[in-house]
Amino acid sequence: MIRVKSCLLTAVFAAALGTASAVAEPAIVYSVGGKFDGSFNESAYSGVTRYQEETGVTVREFALERDSQSLQALRNLARRGSAPIVAIGFNQANALSQVAPDFPETNFAIVDMVVDQPNVRSYVFKEHEGAYIGGLLAALASKSGTIGFVGGMDIPIIRRFLCGYKQGALAADPDTRVLFNMAGDTPAAFTDPLRGGELAISQIRRGADVIIQAAGGTGLGVLQAAADAGVLGMGTDSNQNGLHPGKVLTSIRKRVDNAVHDSFLTAENGSFEPGIQVLGLKEGGMDWVLDDNNRDLVTPQMQAAADAAVAGIADGTVKVHDVVTDGTCPF
Repeated sequence: MIRVKSCLLTAVFAAALGTASAVAEPAIVYSVGGKFDGSFNESAYSGVTRYQEETGVTVREFALERDSQSLQALRNLARRGSAPIVAIGFNQANALSQVAPDFPETNFAIVDMVVDQPNVRSYVFKEHEGAYIGGLLAALASKSGTIGFVGGMDIPIIRRFLCGYKQGALAADPDTRVLFNMAGDTPAAFTDPLRGGELAISQIRRGADVIIQAAGGTGLGVLQAAADAGVLGMGTDSNQNGLHPGKVLTSIRKRVDNAVHDSFLTAENGSFEPGIQVLGLKEGGMDWVLDDNNRDLVTPQMQAAADAAVAGIADGTVKVHDVVTDGTCPF
């Protein structure tokens, strides 16, 4: 019975991933939530589409329905000759750590976590730098003096984002009050819009008039609740300004699309190298978005302050606290 189940599961993955090809094709395994989650995965998907449009090369795609699928998805793609294979999300690190040594000639990449293997390229981001800009803008836009933060899973990456957000807010106005909640302690905390909306409403009732979401799919509920209540939301990962035009102050983008695009392009031109790539504001790994959907919300003074902060962080004159390397958030 166990053998039959194993064979059936392999057949399911084979059908989803497609048949083998004589020519290696790049591949990507999206995290849970689907590639059209409006956030983290969708940013990765943007990198895929950009690469395909530029090169005409087809990218094999697989979206996890649950974390337990990661191991077999990565393994089956490697068996079928795909290269490089990009894993999206910290939750795939354990699976990739097991698969990469079994396929030493295959190049892998992972976004949002470090996997120390000689054939893995790891992309991590300075989320705290982008979050600082978000906090700065939130405090400058707030009329109540209270702003909010809704995170997804309570993990170091999200705590890093929270601390940077607090620091940026206090730099703009030392009297700013920052409310914060985490949606949960499992990866499901990134896929629950209802929970995100509930947490946002709670913060709004306590006075928050600008709320950032750092919660993936859960954050869509945060933005919806903020828009419905007539306060400002703030997006992350992808450009989410257009989800509620005129009601999203800005989006702090984590350029997952650039990491994915870079993985495929360097593999194609033969310059793919393993190791850790750390991307912040200076490296084009984080930014904030000003477009037609939010232009009327950002005053010239706010834009000038944000641009000055970006320049200061990039040249090192503004130091943003990183809870991962610098210890507990002091703000």
